[in-house]
Amino acid sequence: MASSDERRFAVLRAIVADYVSSQEPVASKAIVERHNLGVSSATVRNDMASLEEEGYIAQPHTSAGRVPTDKGYRLFVDRLTEVKPLSGAERRAIQLFLEGAIDLDDVMRRSVRLLAQLTRQVAVIQYPTLSHSTVRHIELVQLTPARVMLVLITDAGRVEQRTVDLGDVITADNVSRMRNMLNATLVDNPLTEAAAKASELIEDAPSDLRDAMTRLATVLVESLVEHPEERLVLGGTANLTRNAADFPGSLRQVLEALEEQVVVLKLFAAARAPGTITVRIGEENEAAEMRSTSVVSIGYGAHQTLLGGMGVVGPTRMDYPGTIAAVRAVANYVGDILSGR
Repeated sequence: MASSDERRFAVLRAIVADYVSSQEPVASKAIVERHNLGVSSATVRNDMASLEEEGYIAQPHTSAGRVPTDKGYRLFVDRLTEVKPLSGAERRAIQLFLEGAIDLDDVMRRSVRLLAQLTRQVAVIQYPTLSHSTVRHIELVQLTPARVMLVLITDAGRVEQRTVDLGDVITADNVSRMRNMLNATLVDNPLTEAAAKASELIEDAPSDLRDAMTRLATVLVESLVEHPEERLVLGGTANLTRNAADFPGSLRQVLEALEEQVVVLKLFAAARAPGTITVRIGEENEAAEMRSTSVVSIGYGAHQTLLGGMGVVGPTRMDYPGTIAAVRAVANYVGDILSGR
């Protein structure tokens, strides 16, 4: 870029930094005083006029300074060469906090709480998607002579539990036989393939276990199918209310949209590989209710296998470098924990 373009970008960067910090429109005098740009106030005013003409900044009302537009934030984010690194203490705190989790549910709850605290935004995390998981183990726990608890455990630590009425009294030895058949056939299979193999177990079952296996396989196939309504955890919604001025007339719409899990799931639709950050700013969001927000999201997983997505939702007036660093760090630790590294 030409030096004049670089200088104008430096002015834009200063406006973004000051506006994110103060929530007040930024004037040329303030830029000259707070940022060592090495140019005169007249040059800054000329650069601001050019930025406004190009749609990167706007004047909210007469005699006010300037604020970044969605287009201005987009240029700022696209040209981020450095993301504010987390301190060693922050990284250690994240690691210790998440490693203290006792199971997958606890990992999800801790992750969303931690991300909300680090970014002071609304944090969202998607449970590991079943379509990318494999069967680690299937357990049958006899509850009564004719009823068992079917427990499906995936390689990502997700646990599905269902009670199955076997229709007749069955011995502990036969429960053990069925448990062995299920594990021998399904363990280490992707869940999409395991569903088909579970159906085949009915035909392969001994005649004395066929009825019980039919009931088990039917419930198991249901467990192997995705349940989108069970896959999200949100935290830090109250953070939006502290920045109500950033959502003039639209905060209620944003909060209602966050309650619609279908809307939130679409925020992760672009996630294709672990570690890839996506930033959607204002009008770039598909849902009309979310167009006063910015969404920073990332896929998490292990060994380039995408397990799910996570991210934060907040106003367009956001600390993008700090938010991106926090989202990336938490995603990395969650991927490591779920992969057992």
